[in-house]
This record gives sequence, structure tokens and C-alpha cells, in this order.
Amino acid sequence: MDKFLSNLYEKNEASQDELLYILDNMNETYKEKLFNYAHETSKKYYDNKVYMRGLIEFSNYCKQDCMYCGIRASNKVAHRYRLSHDQIIQCCEIGYNLGYRTFVLQSGEDFYYDTKKLCTLIKDIKSKYADAAITLSLGERDYDTYKALYEAGADRYLLRHEAASEDLYNRFHPGMKLSNRIECLYNLKEIGFQVGAGFMVGLPHQTNEDLVEDLLFLKRLNPHMIGIGPYLPHKDTPLKEEKSGTLEKTLIMLALTRLLIPDCLLPSTTAVGTIHSKGREQALQAGANVVMPNLSPTNVRELYSLYDNKICTGDEAAHCRVCIQKRIQSVGFEVNMGRGDSVRL
Repeated sequence: MDKFLSNLYEKNEASQDELLYILDNMNETYKEKLFNYAHETSKKYYDNKVYMRGLIEFSNYCKQDCMYCGIRASNKVAHRYRLSHDQIIQCCEIGYNLGYRTFVLQSGEDFYYDTKKLCTLIKDIKSKYADAAITLSLGERDYDTYKALYEAGADRYLLRHEAASEDLYNRFHPGMKLSNRIECLYNLKEIGFQVGAGFMVGLPHQTNEDLVEDLLFLKRLNPHMIGIGPYLPHKDTPLKEEKSGTLEKTLIMLALTRLLIPDCLLPSTTAVGTIHSKGREQALQAGANVVMPNLSPTNVRELYSLYDNKICTGDEAAHCRVCIQKRIQSVGFEVNMGRGDSVRL
């Protein structure tokens, strides 16, 4: 184990067998070593900085029916909403005045926002806030749409691959294909986006072999950003009775990801803060270096309900920013409000 971990730290490489051995044989002593290696690697590329992004969840309509997700198309009790163009711009204005220089526009797969509407929105945000980056997280679209969004001024695109194991992916994504998901990610890279992928930890039936597949896929894709969080059940989905993923396993996967793709931007997600009161701080100490406080209007925050018991749904944007800044500083990190581009650029 010592040899595998030190090799991973020094060379940022590991074989399928080595990664599986690490996951199968992790204990408290090795976990501490792993987290220290991940923390040192993050510092090597990004110093002690943690980048703040302003998240705007602008629609909870979704055409897909992912079995674990609270805004899945089949959830007939979900209260749906869409923010208007002007409401989204207002969220950006609030965020900009609070110091944010990246806006993350996230929604379900809602084709009400067609290419024209999205391009107009992106151009309007860029015309007002030229020094801010725009990150999109809108799901699967075709190549021409992605290209138009990029040419309109979007900088980054987040599209979690969800599960690199085809069997696991097919189990939870009716009507979807993993091959299409992966094609979208490579299209985004080819077009020029800073690209984000990622997966959940602790999905029902997920094995260590599946998690190794996720890590090896990420190593091949080499995305700029990687989102990893625990699986958390939602009361209005077919998986409502399933157990949550654990913080411990999520932190291990964050740390291994940091060592395999050392220069990636790695969020400490809301989900890790939901599963444990100090989850976001622990994720930073295990190699994460991004947080995304919410800029959405408080009256829709609870409605963007991917899982139960989501935190910070009642916090005003300013309170959210100050609270998270204090949390970041409490574990020895420095807040950076800039664009926070990948060091590869």
C-alpha cells in the first residue's frame, strides 16, 4: 500500500489493479497518508486557494428520468419552476456585487431554453460582466448547440458522466446511453470548453471495481474539472429506501482523483455538506479546491431538489458567501473570488 500510494503521489499514475487494491485495503493510517498526499498535490498546483463560484439553478424541468434524481421527469409531485432571462441576469448582478467572477448556470435538461435563448442570455451576461467566466451545466445537447454556446461566450461546461461502468449506468438512466454521454464530453473538449465530468459515490449496487472504472475514465478524459459527491436518496424516487453513500468513501475518491488528475479543479460539493456538518471542510482537506455557494432566489432553492435535506436553501446570497468563506478559512485555506481558470490554460 505504501508503495502504491507514494507512486501515485509522485507520478500521478496507477493501474487498475493498484487502484482496486487501494480501495479494498484502505484503513485509517493509509487514509491519513492519502489525504495528506492529495492536500499537498492541490497546494502544488493551486497554492492554498479555494475558488468560489456563484451557482444559479435556473430551471428544475428535466426531460430525463434518472432513477436517483428528485427532478426526474416522472416525479409528478415536483413543483416545477423556470427563472426568466431577467431573473437570471439579476442573480448575476447580485453575485458580481458580492465579488463572484464565475457564474455556474445549472438546470435540468430543459429544452424550453433552446439554443437561441441560451446564446442571448450568455451574450447579455458577458456584455455586463466581461471579466466573469460562465460555466454551463445543462445536460446533453448536440454538437452544434455546444458550439453555438461556446461562440456566444460560455467558458466551461459541466457534464458528470455519472458512472463509467455501462451496467451501472444503464441501471439508473432509462432511455439514455453512456456512449452518448461520453461523446458529449469529448465534443465539448474538442470545441474548446473547459470541461467538467464526475460521478456519485455509493450508488446502489456500485462496487469498488465500478469506482476504479470511474477513475480510469477520468484519467483518459483528463477534464479540467471533476465533480464528485455522495449518493443521497430522494423521497420521491424509486431509490428512496436506499442507503446514502458515505462521507468517508467520497473523501477517498476525491483524494484519489486529485492524485490521478493533479491539476484538476475539484469542488467540495453541497452534497458532502449535506451528509456531514463539516463535510465541505473535510473535502478541502482531502484535495478539493472549489466551492459553489448558491445565488438562486431563496424561493426556488428548495425546489431544485436533487436529493433530500439539501443545506443552505434559506440563506440569502450574501449570508451564504460569508458563511462559506468562514468555513474555508477555518481549515487554513484562502478564498479566491477570481475566475479561477484551470492552470492548464
